[in-house]
Amino acid sequence: MIDIHSHILPGIDDGARTIDDSLAMARQAYEQGITKIVATPHHKNGTFNNEKNTILQEVNLLNKELQLEGIDLEILPGQENRIYGELVDDLEGSELLTVNESGVYMLIEFPSSHLPRYANKLLFDLQVKGIIPIIVHPERNREIMENPDRLYQLVKEGALSQLTGTSVTGKMGKKIQKFSFDLIQSNLTHFIASDAHNTKNRPFDLLEALETVEKEFGVSTRYMLQENAEDVIAGKMVNKEIPQQVRRKKILGLF
Repeated sequence: MIDIHSHILPGIDDGARTIDDSLAMARQAYEQGITKIVATPHHKNGTFNNEKNTILQEVNLLNKELQLEGIDLEILPGQENRIYGELVDDLEGSELLTVNESGVYMLIEFPSSHLPRYANKLLFDLQVKGIIPIIVHPERNREIMENPDRLYQLVKEGALSQLTGTSVTGKMGKKIQKFSFDLIQSNLTHFIASDAHNTKNRPFDLLEALETVEKEFGVSTRYMLQENAEDVIAGKMVNKEIPQQVRRKKILGLF
């Protein structure tokens, strides 16, 4: 299995604090059958700034530590970019990083409470530049939960999205789990990733999440999500079905 979203690099954001924390997270991931992890530290979220060169250096150091410890796991470079107005302009510089340096996919995070008004245009402009945006954890965004048509429009216009494992398993609450199921059912999400920050309250739970998907939607949906993660790190096109609007009756009572 491949995990495309994690905070396993030590001491640079709100994930692993030390190299020992990173190694503990790596062992937890390995025990689940994860073989590759994309390290995606926060960037431009108002608290943390992690530019491309810093991330590449930290990934290299952690991979060396994993080899020394005999942990058969590979860390790949990535970045969780909070959406901001100059993001497209900054593609020309040395600040931003695509998933595994493929030059194709980039993780994009929205504020938890809303979508900026310029979101549609910015994500479209990214695609014009050849970058396919992957919207991370839309199931935890208040505006999308209240109005899932916002996500539908973005996906219809070419964006992809990624659910968090703990959302799918129900560890973030039944309402978020139900909404996650609605997004899967409506072809509005294309990946599940751990978004792991530590081994306890925000752990790697990718295996349980995929098993939950298989139970609810069948083995073909599970394998599609797993294959999409493989395609992303290779810079290949992912599998996706025609997006559907979430029926309003499905989300009544969320807020």
